[in-house]
Amino acid sequence: MIADFHFLRPWWLLAVLAAGLLVWLMRRQSDMRSRWKHLIAPNLLDHLLIDHGKVRGFRPVYLVAGLIALSGLAAAGPTWERERPPFVEDTAPLAIAVDLGQTMNATDISPTRLERAKLKVRDIMARRKGARTALFAYAGSAHMVLPLTEDASLVATYLAALSPALMPVEGKDTDMALEAAEAALAAEPAPGTILFLTDGVEQGASAAFSRYKGRNDLMVLGIGTEEGGPVKIGSGAYLTDGTGARVQARLDVDALKELQSASPAQVATVTLDDGDVDWIVRRIQTSFAQRTEEGLTRWRDMGWYLTIAVAILVAFTFRRGQSVRWLGAIVVLLSFAISGRAEAADLADMWLTPDQQGQRAFSRGDYAAAAEHFAEAQWRGVSFYRAGRYQDAIDAFAQSTAPESYFNQGNALMHLDKPDEAIAAYRQALRQRADWAEAKTNLALAERRRKEKDKQEEEKQQEAAGLDPDDVQFDDKAKHGKEGQVQAGAQTAEMWMRNIQVSPAALLARKFAIEASEGNRQ
Repeated sequence: MIADFHFLRPWWLLAVLAAGLLVWLMRRQSDMRSRWKHLIAPNLLDHLLIDHGKVRGFRPVYLVAGLIALSGLAAAGPTWERERPPFVEDTAPLAIAVDLGQTMNATDISPTRLERAKLKVRDIMARRKGARTALFAYAGSAHMVLPLTEDASLVATYLAALSPALMPVEGKDTDMALEAAEAALAAEPAPGTILFLTDGVEQGASAAFSRYKGRNDLMVLGIGTEEGGPVKIGSGAYLTDGTGARVQARLDVDALKELQSASPAQVATVTLDDGDVDWIVRRIQTSFAQRTEEGLTRWRDMGWYLTIAVAILVAFTFRRGQSVRWLGAIVVLLSFAISGRAEAADLADMWLTPDQQGQRAFSRGDYAAAAEHFAEAQWRGVSFYRAGRYQDAIDAFAQSTAPESYFNQGNALMHLDKPDEAIAAYRQALRQRADWAEAKTNLALAERRRKEKDKQEEEKQQEAAGLDPDDVQFDDKAKHGKEGQVQAGAQTAEMWMRNIQVSPAALLARKFAIEASEGNRQ
């Protein structure tokens, strides 16, 4: 701690020298003996001076000098420890990429490699309560299952739906999964960890891991055994080769060891107990601490504590008979302005800007209060969004024409079940950022939702007209079908989200297929 002591703004220490110079000048000016000793003989000067050059009592100049010195020390910013800046979470973001290749259904680890991997993910989530986790699935293609979220139950729901049957492209492309996970963590203020749960890494991926220069930590947990096991492809059925013999999928431990030696990735194999989970969680925490210490932490400014001493000394400047009574208010204002750290709640309006007050409320999770304080439109929109006030969020986001603003408007519109407006917003975001994967994914979901709404409205119109949904009739006059009554609010955002979660496997299969087809066209 002593070795780390320094000043953030050392030039302000000149004020301390100025305070000492002030005292010296005032003492010299008041020393009559020094002023007259060259003009009057010493034997006469002793009889002419009444106080013999002695100053009695405490002089105001000492108080002024003390205030200047303390204010200079406060402004210099003494510090000896680090702190993380606001809005950096205490826990690292984690992106988990689950291998959904066919061999993950091997039974050498009970019940299968994939099911054991799912159990490990649940254990990791349980150890990291409140931390944000993103989920990816990959085989011959890579896809985001869920973006970063703190909702462990939501992760568990979609995790349970993962199976090799969902993947539109067979094979294994770990490099693509690494790129997708890296992109998901790119906008995070803090470095995170990318964890692969797989039964093998292909040769091409080893080169990609070796070239990796990102800020996130890489980890690989090998799922399987060296002896291997048969691969289930259905109820009672197993994968066979050309001769009809069962395929024995083996874990290539040597390849994993080579990966660890040739790349920055940390590699381990699955254990039957929680040893592997303990290793993963400890590694995530250690890596996060090291990386934030390197790049995200800042020195804690302790100078504002000195303003307490300054305030006490200022009180004495109001004593009757002092000739520097005007100094008190000026010193207080300057001291607090220099320190910039007034943390008392009752002084918030006086010393904190609206955005600073909004940040304090946001960090406490009081999003409604944060939205009322924020002057910056995007932060106000995010606060409204998290508070569930989606229309207010849209109004706030609409004040900017940045692609992120249109993307956020689209998300809020989907919560209001307005897919047409959301589609327009997502398309506008993609016009400015054509390669935005998340915007493409959400656009596809919005278009699918619009089709579902159109189909539902058509079915309701047919039911209202007494028609069977499978009947086809043409309206040559209006060209719009028969007019029917649709109840307002029949399909709310909550119903939409509920419908999505009814069959997460089907949703993921459609999503992966759309993304794979778009990737092929590109």
